[in-house]
Amino acid sequence: MEITRNAAKASVIGPADWFTGAVRIDSLFDPNESRRAAAAIVTFEPGARTAWHTHPLGQTLIITSGLGWVQREAGQVEEVRPGDVVWFEANEKHWHGASATNGMSHIAIQENLNGKVVDWLEHVADEDYKL
Repeated sequence: MEITRNAAKASVIGPADWFTGAVRIDSLFDPNESRRAAAAIVTFEPGARTAWHTHPLGQTLIITSGLGWVQREAGQVEEVRPGDVVWFEANEKHWHGASATNGMSHIAIQENLNGKVVDWLEHVADEDYKL
């Protein structure tokens, strides 16, 4: 058994290369010899969002607060609320973040494949960020 105490890892600001707007990332756990998954609580201020990206083994989002938007490539922007669970398939190009007027937090879970959990791509254009 392993217990990771709250505040064992400091919060980090979402890097501008990967995010638009104000984003805070609080790591919950990382992959290790026995676990492929990594997870974090990600908090987006209104208007903040990820860049387009993919995950080699997919990603699960558990919306915990606020009002958010998610989109997969060639799909519609979808609204998400607390309690919603979003699954993105392996290598499915997508983005997620807060709505334009409300912040949003989610738990993001993704698995490590050969040392990689994510491939970051281009930023979501302002004209594409809309419901």
